[in-house]
Amino acid sequence: MQGFILNLNRVKDEDLIVTIISKESLDTLYRFYGARHGVINLGFKIDYEKESSAKSTILRLKDVIHIGYKWINDNKLLRDWQDFLALFYKHLRDAEELDEFYFELLENASLNWDKQNSKRVAVESYVKLLEHEGRLHHELECFLCSQPIKEDVSLIRAYLPTHKECTHTFSIKKDAFNELFENKSTLFLSDKEVERLWYILLEGL
Repeated sequence: MQGFILNLNRVKDEDLIVTIISKESLDTLYRFYGARHGVINLGFKIDYEKESSAKSTILRLKDVIHIGYKWINDNKLLRDWQDFLALFYKHLRDAEELDEFYFELLENASLNWDKQNSKRVAVESYVKLLEHEGRLHHELECFLCSQPIKEDVSLIRAYLPTHKECTHTFSIKKDAFNELFENKSTLFLSDKEVERLWYILLEGL
């Protein structure tokens, strides 16, 4: 099976506890350290098998093959990707059930990560996630004062719309807001605006 590594915890003797998201599940697996093992890292996509062990209640991670990205050697793209995937671990780690939406979202993002500004891919993916979870607020009503937003829109954590005056944060044009929330596109946003939305995203999914 295939999955993305969302978290790594080092334990005794360089062994690892690895959290992987696949189409079917979110797995926490034990990986024994060994000279024959290839290097794995946060954000890597891997092909792997799960094996039960009489010595542990945690399944063992085995037969790992790294599935590389074209952009894997671009340090900036990899760093942004790892920051992005780390957010999914915090967001999903307590989920009792997981549908394949999240895996497919990451799969599509990974394919487009080097085809445009990677932070645009992340922002657009996040809006899709918010919509999937029923948390995308299309209404132009301020989350803080509950009054209509008639001019530019400021977005806070979870991309909740507010008045610029209520939050004293940067704002985007209403047409950019509509394009982002309706079409999941950053087309009308400048790179500077996308950068700011990226930092809001890093606050947590």
